Amino acid sequence: MALFPQDALNPGVRRREVFGWAMYDFANSGYTTVVITAVFAAYFVGGIAGKAPWATFAWTAALSISYAIVMLTMPSLGAYADLRAAKKKLLMVVTAACVVSTAALALAQPGSVALAMLLIIVSNTFYSYGESLTAAFLPELARPHALGKVSGWGWGFGYFGGMLALGICLAYVLSAQARGIPAQRFVPVTMLVTAAIYGLAALVTFRLLRERAQPNPQALRQGGLRASLQQLRQTFRQARRYRDFMWLMACAVFYQGGVAVAVTLAAIYAEQVIGFQPQETMVLIFVLNLAAAGGAFAWGYLQDRIGHKLALGSTLVGWIATCVIAALTTTKGGFWWAAAIAGLCMGSSQSAGRAMAGMFAPKRQSAEFFGLWTFAIRFASIVGPLSYGAITWATGGNQRTAILSTTALFIVGLVLLAKVDVQRGRLAASEADEQPLEDGRLAPA
Repeated sequence: MALFPQDALNPGVRRREVFGWAMYDFANSGYTTVVITAVFAAYFVGGIAGKAPWATFAWTAALSISYAIVMLTMPSLGAYADLRAAKKKLLMVVTAACVVSTAALALAQPGSVALAMLLIIVSNTFYSYGESLTAAFLPELARPHALGKVSGWGWGFGYFGGMLALGICLAYVLSAQARGIPAQRFVPVTMLVTAAIYGLAALVTFRLLRERAQPNPQALRQGGLRASLQQLRQTFRQARRYRDFMWLMACAVFYQGGVAVAVTLAAIYAEQVIGFQPQETMVLIFVLNLAAAGGAFAWGYLQDRIGHKLALGSTLVGWIATCVIAALTTTKGGFWWAAAIAGLCMGSSQSAGRAMAGMFAPKRQSAEFFGLWTFAIRFASIVGPLSYGAITWATGGNQRTAILSTTALFIVGLVLLAKVDVQRGRLAASEADEQPLEDGRLAPA
């Protein structure tokens, strides 16, 4: 059990509960892997939109609308969850909504662009809510010195959920193609499979994960929404106290924008530019997830040893190399090298970012701070893919120029990361937890 030491966990937290928490990463990874990355993205561009010049832009626009909704609502939803001690209840609601809307994607057929975009907006919005709420449990489960490895457990285990969903879908797709079944008939089945795995795996999370927070009596008397908005305004007024968290958010806007390009457009690039067939793309994404799982798990231990800032910065260098190779290569073999590096960097960079956010978040405001973190990464998810889609459209479909331009996002992220002082950020979080509550809010510093 040396890989999963008990002393990495807070007092009273059992390994089975951390397993339940990690199972949510396992559950929702199928959505990003099958719907956003490997299957539905390419089907939307090539099948539903018929490879129209605006198809890639329409796909990124649908995702961007969902991210804008999350940006505007998640911070106050997180504050509400903290004050009402409702993280788990809200997680159950948004999970059910995402599962149903993912299954509904099976209704999207060639030509039904508006329906497909609407369902992507709805499902991705609820997916993003769930991702933020489950991350808010991290500071409750892990000790400060072990946030990296525990975050890595979740991310690493989560990728196996993505591989399970994709593996089942790949087996079905190969069987369907062998029988001459067209994409408009086999893609809907993969949506149903993904929704089923998401819902069933999440039940383990709801069974094992505990809600340790206690509702704030003053907030309950004031009304949850009003109190949550007041708490959110209080946090923004005290932004100088949390300046390292703010620098980290700024950094995330850029580097997560680049990661979002890889997640949302990898299959489209592989098929439209490099010439991959759909089954080859699914195998590529499967291997990418395997590399990401290993990267997230190993990097979680490494970042606790060498420091979160250095660990995150090194992954951004790897992302720059990925974009350059992908832009220059003309062969499938060359693109496999880019995908391998991307896989290693994907899990490690996202795990490292979540661990740093957890380190800078006061425990009694964890959902609120992860709501702000979600604001940053969802804004990034608008900036990255939408700029990629716009550049592709403006250059007459030149995705090589678009992927090369993505390196700028990672370079700016590195510059902003240099502004972060990890020790100062941790001290600010611990001091906030020691402040008394006044009228349902944190007392001013």
